[in-house]
Amino acid sequence: MNISFHGAARDVTGSCHLVECNGTRILIDCGFFQGSRELEEDNADDFGFDPAAIDFLLLTHAHLDHCGRIPLLDSRGFKGEVIATGATRELARLVMLDAAGLQEEEARYLTRRAQKRGRAGTTVEPLYTILDALNALEHFGRTAHYNQPLELAPGIRATFIDAGHILGSACIVLELTEGSKQRRVLFSGDLGLNARPILRDPATPPAVDIVIMESTYGDRQHKQLQPSIEEFYQAIAATVRHGGNVVIPTFALERAQEILFYLHTGKETGVLPGTLQVFLDSPMAISATQIFKRHPECYDAETAELFRTGRDPFLFSGLHFTRETSESMAINKVTGGAVILAGAGMCTGGRVRHHLKHNLGRPQCSVVFVGFAAQGTLARQIVDGAKTVSIFGDDYPVRARIHTIGGFSAHAGQTELLAWHRQTGNPATTFLVHGEPESMATLSRLLGNTNVKMPEIGQRFEL
Repeated sequence: MNISFHGAARDVTGSCHLVECNGTRILIDCGFFQGSRELEEDNADDFGFDPAAIDFLLLTHAHLDHCGRIPLLDSRGFKGEVIATGATRELARLVMLDAAGLQEEEARYLTRRAQKRGRAGTTVEPLYTILDALNALEHFGRTAHYNQPLELAPGIRATFIDAGHILGSACIVLELTEGSKQRRVLFSGDLGLNARPILRDPATPPAVDIVIMESTYGDRQHKQLQPSIEEFYQAIAATVRHGGNVVIPTFALERAQEILFYLHTGKETGVLPGTLQVFLDSPMAISATQIFKRHPECYDAETAELFRTGRDPFLFSGLHFTRETSESMAINKVTGGAVILAGAGMCTGGRVRHHLKHNLGRPQCSVVFVGFAAQGTLARQIVDGAKTVSIFGDDYPVRARIHTIGGFSAHAGQTELLAWHRQTGNPATTFLVHGEPESMATLSRLLGNTNVKMPEIGQRFEL
């Protein structure tokens, strides 16, 4: 039995790991690379394995960097079964169709631009299409339920446990038997934080032999949540007083719902002005919010009680859902007093780039980042203090106030990662994935005497 790494190896995106046991090949996640142009080109490269040889794909959660290449896997020959929790299944459908639509739109735009610049006959093809995404959905088979083992093949069993990261997210335990050899292998997926609203805390992991663990924030602690909420409210209130808008690049899954939750609370308690207008300008986030309401099995006790008593934490006065493009464009006429939540969270695509184009150059406006910004993304450029940025091929000045509020992260921080790892017993080997090299190196040192490896793309190890 062995494991090989085909994404999120010394990088934060593109999660994809392959386990082979008794002739059965099991893929854990198949995610999109996000960030620089070089990473985007990696999406079109060979997977590093034969998609047709994969028997199972176990999906930890529905973020694009974990599920975004499944349609490409299908178009290149995958015939196996995809297994995920019920919530992940619904959200992954949404994410993959949205990604396909954006790729088709981007391909059309690039084709038009090339032809306008004199390259007649040039056609840019999307990495995959909406039809490819729909075809990939045919592979989703059994639904995983937390803490209920699934038999995949003789000597191979998988158990999903709650990761507390986004709706339906899971850590996955593989129990492998090959001849006289037995191994318990734990994939963390992406780990959430304790004591956050809406979702339950991450479940306690079992003792295992091998751990494959995310390390996104392995080199830092998060800001405390309550000061982060207060900073968030202050940034909005100050911007409204100055007559500007607040643009929040928003991840459609979990982050958008959490921000709606806090905006609701802020208006309800009077911390935010009652006249504040909030635009959720993301069709995917709107649909994701509706999916959230269908999965109470993922809620913490407080959120479950809110819904039970008829108090929807995602709805409040002044909130506008803007699905249509025309509705999104109309927001550009609003010059002040609005909070605009739009995707993508790293500003790599979606409607947020249009809102940045109209607000980034206005000193009375603010841009509030409430999530991770990977190297090479437009979000990271702005966070790092760029004076001008390129949007749709044109340069725009950065004059708006920029706020980076780290306490809203859906990822476990350094302390939580170390605590989670201690609960796994005394694993023989820990593989660190899903992190930049600096965060991995720091976390590796803090893990002490355990055998820690930081695999590179394509590396293979015996289990």
